[in-house]
Amino acid sequence: MQILINNNKTIAKVQEEFSDAYPWLKLEFFAKPSKVGGMASKKLIRNTGTTLGECRSIHANGNLTITPDMTVGNLLQSFMDVYGLSVKLLRKSGKSWINTSLTESWTLEEQNSQGESLSAEAAE
Repeated sequence: MQILINNNKTIAKVQEEFSDAYPWLKLEFFAKPSKVGGMASKKLIRNTGTTLGECRSIHANGNLTITPDMTVGNLLQSFMDVYGLSVKLLRKSGKSWINTSLTESWTLEEQNSQGESLSAEAAE
């Protein structure tokens, strides 16, 4: 899949496109660093109507290619290196969303499958 990245696109639209391909995973976005090259912000953006232009430090436009065999770590690094977007990935676990930081070496396919399995078990 490819997600078009530009300054006018909203966080909600990126999340929707990503969730269409990976329904058991969710992207969350952080505010842009206070200065270029500065530390990543720890402030999550709650307003999904925020545009990407408001939360990124590199304003290149293009398509981000996301494949099932891409690791979580590679996905997060691509968002940051190419588009200056600080994101984290969450996985559905029953009725909760959990951070995937301890399993960044897993592929998106593995994460999504695990989320589906954990959510199915919780529904039983």
